[in-house]
Amino acid sequence: MNDAQIQNGLRQLGLLDPLPVQLMNFYKQVLHGDLGVSNIYRMNVPITQIVAEKAPVSMMMGGMALCISLLLGLPMGAAMARGKGKWFDKIGTGFVVLVQAVPSAVYYLVIQLYGTQIPGFPLPMLFRMDNPLSWILPTFSLAIGNIAYYAMWLRRFMVDESNKDYVMLARAKGVSSKKIMSGHVFRNAFVPLVQYLPTSFLITLMGSIYVESLYSVPGMGGLLVTVIKKHDNTMVQGIVLLYACVGVMGLLLGDILMVLLDPRISLSKKGGDR
Repeated sequence: MNDAQIQNGLRQLGLLDPLPVQLMNFYKQVLHGDLGVSNIYRMNVPITQIVAEKAPVSMMMGGMALCISLLLGLPMGAAMARGKGKWFDKIGTGFVVLVQAVPSAVYYLVIQLYGTQIPGFPLPMLFRMDNPLSWILPTFSLAIGNIAYYAMWLRRFMVDESNKDYVMLARAKGVSSKKIMSGHVFRNAFVPLVQYLPTSFLITLMGSIYVESLYSVPGMGGLLVTVIKKHDNTMVQGIVLLYACVGVMGLLLGDILMVLLDPRISLSKKGGDR
């Protein structure tokens, strides 16, 4: 390209305008739902159109991973709290420490290495939307971190609740330990944990950046890696902005869920009021 072509291209992209003008134009486009167009990945195709094709895959996989995490992590944490100091608590604590201490990329590779050797499981590069078996390994890889996270925090919250006065009073009145743990301790311990559910869903989506690339999943994570490699800056900017918006919405939704579950909490009161 000669200088005239370069200048013409920069002018079409609006990069010759003053920086405040560029910023104002960008905000106007975003407020109208326009993230721009791809300049390299798919020339002149709107970013929203590309994201609309990729996002459902990541959302579906992230939702499945979150459901698995809740179904396994919460019962595991509750069982660890009920049997504090016993063999299941020790095994569960070892699992939590291992998952928290080892970098996620390491156990992702271990799961892929040994999981693909199971008869009937497809190789990572053979992922297909219509093949349920090809969903198992990437979904479990995304879920394993949250399983340990939910188990760890629920155990901690339940142990803290078990030492409070209302639990001692219930025991003194002859209420069974099972009813206390399920009807009182678990319910109160789950309130602070629910605040992290939307955020953990975001973390699951962010973790999919590596997992989707590892298993060749055609979702948002693999898309972000691809456009970074191709230096499609407009695409990178749009996807990162979407992740940021989901993160803010996740924090807000977490606070709202706490208010809905615990009537003592109010978002409108100031000071030390709950």
